[in-house]
Amino acid sequence: MAGLATGYISKKCQDEEAYIISTFTVLSLIVSLVLAPWQIQTLLLIAVFVSTNRFLKRS
Repeated sequence: MAGLATGYISKKCQDEEAYIISTFTVLSLIVSLVLAPWQIQTLLLIAVFVSTNRFLKRS
């Protein structure tokens, strides 16, 4: 939720502020993925493998 809010705010800000806000957004995403329970991490890993496999088959 914080990432969505910072993304909205970054569209209204100047260049340097947008870089700081986008850095905060990426860091919060990484921290939330690290702190997520293993079940959610496993589901995300499976989703990445499936989507990558589909993408590679199309190419």
